[in-house]
Formats: sequence, structure tokens, C-alpha cells
Amino acid sequence: MNSKKENILFGWMVAGFALTTVVIHLLTAYNYELHRDGMLYFAMGDHPATGYISTPPLIGMVSFIIRHTAGYSVFAIKLVPALLGAASLVTIGFLVREMGGRLLAVFIAEMAYLTSLAFLRSNALFQPVSFDEYFWLLTSYLFIRLINRNDEQLWPWIGFVIGIGFLAKYSISFLVLAWGISLLLSPYRKLLWSKQLILGILIGFVMILPNLIWQYEHDWPVVHHMVELQRTQLVNVTLSGFLSSQLLFHFTSFWVWIVGFLVLLIARKEKKFRPIAVTFLLVLLILILSRGKSYYTLGAYPMLFAAGGYVMEKYLTGKWKWINYALPVLSVLLLIPILPLALPVLPINKMAAYCQSAIKVAGPGIIIWEDGKVHNIPQDYADMTCWSELARLTAKAYHELTPEQQANCHIFAENYGEAGAVHFYGHAYDLPEPISFDDSYLLWAPDSLGNGAFIYINDEVGDIDKLFNSYREIGEIDDVNFRENGLKVFLCTDPKPGAQSFYAAKAEELKSMYRR
Repeated sequence: MNSKKENILFGWMVAGFALTTVVIHLLTAYNYELHRDGMLYFAMGDHPATGYISTPPLIGMVSFIIRHTAGYSVFAIKLVPALLGAASLVTIGFLVREMGGRLLAVFIAEMAYLTSLAFLRSNALFQPVSFDEYFWLLTSYLFIRLINRNDEQLWPWIGFVIGIGFLAKYSISFLVLAWGISLLLSPYRKLLWSKQLILGILIGFVMILPNLIWQYEHDWPVVHHMVELQRTQLVNVTLSGFLSSQLLFHFTSFWVWIVGFLVLLIARKEKKFRPIAVTFLLVLLILILSRGKSYYTLGAYPMLFAAGGYVMEKYLTGKWKWINYALPVLSVLLLIPILPLALPVLPINKMAAYCQSAIKVAGPGIIIWEDGKVHNIPQDYADMTCWSELARLTAKAYHELTPEQQANCHIFAENYGEAGAVHFYGHAYDLPEPISFDDSYLLWAPDSLGNGAFIYINDEVGDIDKLFNSYREIGEIDDVNFRENGLKVFLCTDPKPGAQSFYAAKAEELKSMYRR
């Protein structure tokens, strides 16, 4: 049993790590603009629903709370994923203790998470992935507690947490499947025949039922989204790229999770916790077979960090004990030169120069985007720049109109990133809500438009010359590091007779995809 002093030290340790990660993220929160995806998710706060086209509703609920408490606050938006990172560190600490690890094991596991490139990046972004990673960890903690204590009363709690995790990101289904198979293959399979498991399943089902109903009523947008994802992004996923990413994600402390994984998988003395290693292996196999993105595995690593800390503390003793202290120091030393790849610490022009130097050592993989091509900077950074400039150009067009024209003006963006920028950064200019046919903006778009001015955001003229008698370019974004370099803002007036019917027909065509 742990002593009172050790419990106090444990509390201070996990609190210190949790506070550290929050401070790190808030110190870098304002170096770049909001991510294009984050602005979409924030906009969901103005459209509360039990589902969205590309994501379950949890992040929309969180956005609703932010929107109605802190308003258009970059600080609040950035604070949420930072707090999820802090919660992960606390949960890892309790997981290590559940496995029997003491303070040194906790320290090793916490350092592995804190210095992870992948978790530093994900906990800097307001996206479902940071929620997903935390609920994977919390679910795994409960499963490990279940087998460690043979406590069937945990099933309702497991069902509850999985339900929340499902509402964060559907990919938690991969973890649930892996844990289910792992338990079935282990001596703990008897836990699967518990009445409490049925209760847990019912609790989880009730929690996700509103979203399932929403999906059904909208003809399963998640299926449409996955088909599109497969066509445009997952087609670029390769086995070699998937596996190499698993090492690069936690490059600074990869030995922690590898040691934890291998010892639990092979050592006879550790068969009690072997389901952890088997679950991780099954997650990898499921995602490889389904051609999932490499980062879909991230939620499975914190339990391996905990396992690694537990194993290293247990077996690296005596004359080998110094390794337990040296390796975390090495993690920090390895992190320092590659920190710009994890956190936006460098200005974007210096980031481009840094990447050109970094690829000479690490290869071009660090700047390969979802399109499978090599670019100047990581994709996430290109998605966090020039949005305020877009809002400024849009406001310039809007304020050239008379008050009467403004009252009937519509702003149309070709994708959700542009629309999100107008929504968030355009708030300071009193711009009207943008319209787009991309992602969930399609469901929010009006079915028809009035006969007024039109501000069009795209990199080309498109159809506006056929729809308006008068249009002109207000400005263009010129930045090679911007994902949509060359993006233009057009002010269109004097619509032609067919403009309204053209919009209405297009809206009906696209929206019909999401009706039964």
C-alpha cells in the first residue's frame, strides 16, 4: 500500500505535469491564427445539433459553451485542448499506479507524454482528435482497472465513457473492438458474461442514440464523409508511411512505449497486463486493414507510456536504475531541436527555412500533406495563417456597400476554412454569417437568396460572370506558405435574372444528399 507521503508526492507530481502542459500551450497560443478546422468546430456552437456532417456533436456542444461564456475568445478555444492534455497526464498517473508503479514509473510515463511530438501538436489544436485521444485513454484506464481488480461494477462506467468518446469521434469504435477481442482471447473473458456489461452497453447506447437518429435522418453523413475521405486522403496512406509514423510520433521517447509493449506481450511474469499489448496490436491491425490515417492510433499510446514506466521502474534497478533518470533527460534534449515541428514557436517565414534544414536530416515526411505532396511547411501551420487577412479583405468589400446594400448582402465561401475565417475573424468587422456548401455549412446554408449584393471568396471567378452583371476583384492573398495562396475576394452586384434560381437549384441538389 502506498504511504501517505508518497500519495502527496504523487499528487504534486501529476499536478505539476498537468500545469506544465497548460502553460506550454498557452505561451504559444497566439503565435499563429486559429486552425481552419478549429474555426469550423467553433462555428458549430452557433448551430447546436445532435450531429454534424463530418463529426459527432460533442465538440459542437463545447463550442456552444465557449460561445455563450467567453465569446469569440482565442484563449478559451486554445485552453480546451490544453486542459485535455492536462487531464491525460493526470489519468496516466493514475493508470501507472493502478498497474502497481510508484513515483519513478509515474515520472517516466509523464515525461514520455509531455515530450511527445504528436501530443504536443494535437493538444494545441481545437479539434475532435484531442477529445478522442483523451477518451481512448480514459476507456483504456477503466478496462485495465476492470481486469486488475476483477470488478464487474466498472462496466456501466465503461459504457458511459465510451458513449462520450463516441460523441467525440467515431474512431473510438476501433479501440472498443480491439479491447473486446483482447478480453475474449484472455483469461479475463469471463468478465464479458456479466449482467453489468449489459447495463454498460445500454448506457452507452442511450447516450449515442440521438446521434444515430440524426445520422439516420440525414442519410448517414458519416458514410458520405468516409467515402470522400477515402477518395481524397486515405488513398495516399501507405503501409510504410503508416508504420514509420508510429515511431516518429513519439520519437523523443519511443523506447518507453516499445519497452512497455514488448515486455507485456512476451514476459510471462506480466501476463496479467498482456491485454494492453494485445489491444494495441489489434488497433494497429484494424487500422492497417481499414487504411486508416496513421494518427488514428495516437489514443492507444498513453497506456503504453504507463506500461513502459511501470516496466522500467520494475526491472531497471540496482546498477541499471540510472537509466530511468537519464532517458527522460535525453527526451528533453531530443525535443529541443525539433520542438518547432510540435508547437508553433517559430514565425512562419522562419518555420519554412527551418523545415528546409530539417528535411536534410529527417527526410521530407515532416512536410508531406494529406495530398501526398511535399510542401514548404507542415500542413497544420499552413492552415493557421492568413485567415485574418481574408476577413479584412471581405470586410473591405462589405463596407464598400451602402447600408441598404449591406442589409441584403450575402458572403459565399468555397470551403469551410474560408467560411470559418469570415465567421470568426469577421466578427470584429460586423460581417454577416457566411454561406458555404462545404461540410456542415451546407446544412446551415439558406435554401434561397434574396436579390442583393454578393461577396464571393474563391481562387477563380467561377460562375459569377454568368450570374452578375457587375463584379470586381477586391483583393488577393499572396503568401506562399498559405494553404490557399492566391485566394481572391470578389464583390458582385446587379445579379442577373437567373442568379437566385441557380443558387436555389444548387443548394437543393447538394442538400438532397443528406435527406432520406
